[in-house]
Amino acid sequence: MSTLLAFLVALGLLIAIHEYGHYRMAVACGIKVLRFSIGFGRPILRWHFKGNPTEFVIGLLPLGGYVKMLDEREGPVDAAERHLAFNNQSLGARAAVVVAGPLANLLLAVALYAFVNWIGQEESQPILSTPVAASVAERAGLRSGERVLQAGSLEQELQEIRSFDDLQWHLTRSAIEGESLRLKVQARPEGGASREVILDLSAMANAEVNAELFRAIGLTSPFSLPTMGQVQDGSAAQKAGLKAGDVVRDIDGQAVLDAAQLRERIRKSTAGKAQVWGLERAGQRLVLEVTPQVRDEAGTPVARIGAFVGTPPAVVMVRDEPWQALVGGVQRTWELSVLTVKMMGRMLIGEASLKNLSGPLTIADYAGKSAQLGWVSYVLFLALISVSLGVLNLMPLPMLDGGHLMYYLYEFITGRGVSEVWMDRLQRGGMVALLAMMSIAMFNDVNRLLG
Repeated sequence: MSTLLAFLVALGLLIAIHEYGHYRMAVACGIKVLRFSIGFGRPILRWHFKGNPTEFVIGLLPLGGYVKMLDEREGPVDAAERHLAFNNQSLGARAAVVVAGPLANLLLAVALYAFVNWIGQEESQPILSTPVAASVAERAGLRSGERVLQAGSLEQELQEIRSFDDLQWHLTRSAIEGESLRLKVQARPEGGASREVILDLSAMANAEVNAELFRAIGLTSPFSLPTMGQVQDGSAAQKAGLKAGDVVRDIDGQAVLDAAQLRERIRKSTAGKAQVWGLERAGQRLVLEVTPQVRDEAGTPVARIGAFVGTPPAVVMVRDEPWQALVGGVQRTWELSVLTVKMMGRMLIGEASLKNLSGPLTIADYAGKSAQLGWVSYVLFLALISVSLGVLNLMPLPMLDGGHLMYYLYEFITGRGVSEVWMDRLQRGGMVALLAMMSIAMFNDVNRLLG
């Protein structure tokens, strides 16, 4: 129920903002708006404001919305109101009304990112855990306990890295771009010499953006001590005698530096084979035999011990002054928009996996998870989806706002509008393209949930 509620709130807010952009621009251009609807189908709630000709409606199906304007192409218009009809407005006014919806979503994203930047939040410090074996990070020579100070592409000036989230954003962007990422790192304790490391992410350009991508890069989590947390009843950990607070120093004679390395050793253990764990408990040295239980996860055998592994990572408060927060909001929204366009383009020409397309089931799942993590995570989720919605609607596909802008561009160049015959053909083609995208997205959703 919480997932459903979080999803409906997100969907309702983002659709309302989008349609309100269209509505406000139409009113500003002197166009009469007949109906402002959130959702499709039979109205379940409708109302009027005094002195406002617009009917406001909430529809039964909350998967979109629309703003219905006075238009001679959709029905007869009284001669006294012809100047209020959408089709009689200038080309610039019509284009402004169309672009105002996606622009409203992008402005909402800027506001949400700026708000979070200004309020601030505690984030994990950019201290590295042991890179995954045979990963890009391991081949580059990164080591457990190193702090990332700065990051950037080979051509750009390095930017300060304030948290592990900052680092993951740079990793994600560079992987999608298929370019190398330059890191400036410093060994702990602080004050020592720093060095530069280059991560070659060129092979990641076609990959799906998920947990496996970060495993291939090798930086999956911030540094955490190899300390045992809660132990489940009847688990392999309990049978071996492990207790919360135990610090794991080595496994089969090989030193364990952090929780990430410990989890990796557990994951890759052989079925039924005992491991010799060297522990420290209350200042005393202990040696225990632990036999992880191997389970099948999405067709892959993965070993588990049934206990929480690792301590909470060290955190830092990340907060900006108001002007910096706004600049950061604009920058993040712009970077996400550019990244989304590039990803869509690569999927279109086959250079990126279509598995990156997500539909309503995935959005609902992420809405619920982000809401459970707290209001800041939920606000950041809203900002991300708002960017996606704004960019998607600007795609030059008939049925979308971007398709209408293409019609207006044609009219601007030729001096005449698109003929009704071609309009009908393009609308049909756009509908087929959208249905195909929706089908792929739903297929990906089902696969993710079942997997």
